[in-house]
Amino acid sequence: MDKTELISAVAEKVGLSKKQVREVINEILSQIAKQLVLGQKVKLVGFGTFSKQYRAARDGRNPRTGERLIIPERHVVVFSPGSDLKQQVQEPMQQASQSQEDADNKQDDKKE
Repeated sequence: MDKTELISAVAEKVGLSKKQVREVINEILSQIAKQLVLGQKVKLVGFGTFSKQYRAARDGRNPRTGERLIIPERHVVVFSPGSDLKQQVQEPMQQASQSQEDADNKQDDKKE
């Protein structure tokens, strides 16, 4: 899903125009970015936390040429998923696993 698809889905779900939803989403993203620039964490309870982390300079290699180079120090954005999001992501796997177990049990029952 890209940003345009997200805007369409939210607009349909909440009954607002795509323009209104686009403005809200753009402002949310702008506020998240602004706080990260200031060194603040952005915690969305149940969803996750955005934060800025420092990465020191390090040695690396150009993957095409194999040439050694120094990767400069930098800040990166890190996202840590919240417990609710982790659980939602795992549920389909758990359901699929349970479905496979049920199917295996049915096959075993037929053999007996």
